[in-house]
Amino acid sequence: MTVYFIGAGPGDPELITVKGQRLIRSCPVILYAGSLVPEAVLAGHGAEQVVNTAELDLEQIVALLAGAHGRGQDVARVHSGDPSLYGAIGEQIRHLRRLGIPYEVVPGVTATAACAALLGCELTLPEVSQTLILTRYASKTRMPEGEALGDLARHRATMAIHLGVSQLAKIVEELLPHYGADCPIAVIHRASWPDQEQVTGTLGDILPKVAARDFRRTALILVGEVLAAEGFADSSLYRTDHAHLYRPGKAQPPRG
Repeated sequence: MTVYFIGAGPGDPELITVKGQRLIRSCPVILYAGSLVPEAVLAGHGAEQVVNTAELDLEQIVALLAGAHGRGQDVARVHSGDPSLYGAIGEQIRHLRRLGIPYEVVPGVTATAACAALLGCELTLPEVSQTLILTRYASKTRMPEGEALGDLARHRATMAIHLGVSQLAKIVEELLPHYGADCPIAVIHRASWPDQEQVTGTLGDILPKVAARDFRRTALILVGEVLAAEGFADSSLYRTDHAHLYRPGKAQPPRG
């Protein structure tokens, strides 16, 4: 018996891995986070027990997992996006370890990847940004020392900010001294869902644009020069004179 923590992706039912889909269709027990995972992700399942955990607390969820373990039944524990990022699986895993229940984590497509796809951009560009910071805005959960938004913004790297659209004004205020008012920003609401929306602009003009759309939750904020970069250098990977294992360079003529 194994508990499989499955990343269902950002919303589009087709953005789940083949492995994740196979497990959902084969496990006799499914626990899914119904507030963020669409029921269409569960299509084709043959489970005996399907539970939407949106209204359950941790103890109730662990009790369901322990019950399945006692019956020798595999569990598809389905989370949105990739479960390793803000998936709240850490506390579940801690209980499973204590109870001696086997588990496995199955990765999923992240919200950040879905947002970049929607915008049609690359988040790491040569000589513009080679670093992507995934973070969140401190609200109910405090940030560890050194991880405040201002501390991270000093790097001027591409940044994906989760769980912060309701605090967008404060986020912009903290980013402005480091990125500048002309820095591109995008706010993507429900990326990959049928009702997905996006607002793009700069740190100087984004606030009224987002206010007009009234995004309250389930939105990701992307910040960085990569969102509007044009004059960046080509990657060396496909450069004509760049030799590597799969494309050896021309042999040099003998000297003398």
